[in-house]
Amino acid sequence: MEGLEEVEYEALPPNAGLGVSMMAGALAGITEHAVMFPVDSIKTRMQVFATSPAAVYTGIGNAFTRISATEGARALWRGVSSVIMGAGPAHAVHFGTYEAVKEFFGGNVDGGRNQWIATSVAGASATIASDALMNPFDVIKQRMQVHKSEFRSALTCARTVYRNEGLNAFYISYPTTLTMTVPFTAVQFTVYEQLKSFLNPSGVYSPTTHIISGGLAGGVAGAVTTPLDVAKTLLQTRGSSSDPEIRNARGLRDAFRIIWKRDGMRGFARGLAPRVLTFMPSNALCWLSYEFFKAAIRDH
Repeated sequence: MEGLEEVEYEALPPNAGLGVSMMAGALAGITEHAVMFPVDSIKTRMQVFATSPAAVYTGIGNAFTRISATEGARALWRGVSSVIMGAGPAHAVHFGTYEAVKEFFGGNVDGGRNQWIATSVAGASATIASDALMNPFDVIKQRMQVHKSEFRSALTCARTVYRNEGLNAFYISYPTTLTMTVPFTAVQFTVYEQLKSFLNPSGVYSPTTHIISGGLAGGVAGAVTTPLDVAKTLLQTRGSSSDPEIRNARGLRDAFRIIWKRDGMRGFARGLAPRVLTFMPSNALCWLSYEFFKAAIRDH
């Protein structure tokens, strides 16, 4: 480990191959999502417009205590199998696309004038590609996370949703997901790259730098895009709702209208605290894992 810490990883070929970036991204993605999954489950439940008082939570602590007491702590992990199946390939595509596009636009050139543009375009491009792959897995995950979900298997959930609602159910939220995650990723990658350059100008391997930069970047991006995440959750879980208006929602406009009608402005902040709480450590862990795996793979 000491030897690895001395590697000037920024001095290594910045585009050492898509295989390195994709493998590092896959390992980082699985690590990130698995560790923070219980908090993500709480976020999903807080965002759902529930008809039963038993499914309404006032905060993270309240949700954790009540879910653990009534359903058992294992309920907080329901749907993690879908994330593990999808996160590896999706993050591999994400980081592979990011590194390739950043290199193409000259983002790896020291002192390049278009570095900010390159990282923003690379981040947005990476999201478009990875979300196309991840969206169905995210739908399955959220269907399994909701209160009193009937599903215990990701495969059973996928089959049931497909049989009852068709292929469209897995992608009805994709435009909303892109509307949210393109700016999320552009903000995240830009803030991360700028903070990393500021905190680590020497370019030596620095875990502390990746933790701080990744955590702050994730927190900022997560908070800014929470309203769109509430809309995405409504669309992805509509098939599990007994509310006719929610079940008939057709896209972002319908979701926004329902949120505003039911809860006003505060409805768009549903799940804000667990979302930020999820993204700060998970993003820090993701970037730390990604940079570590990237440096380790290159070094060996």
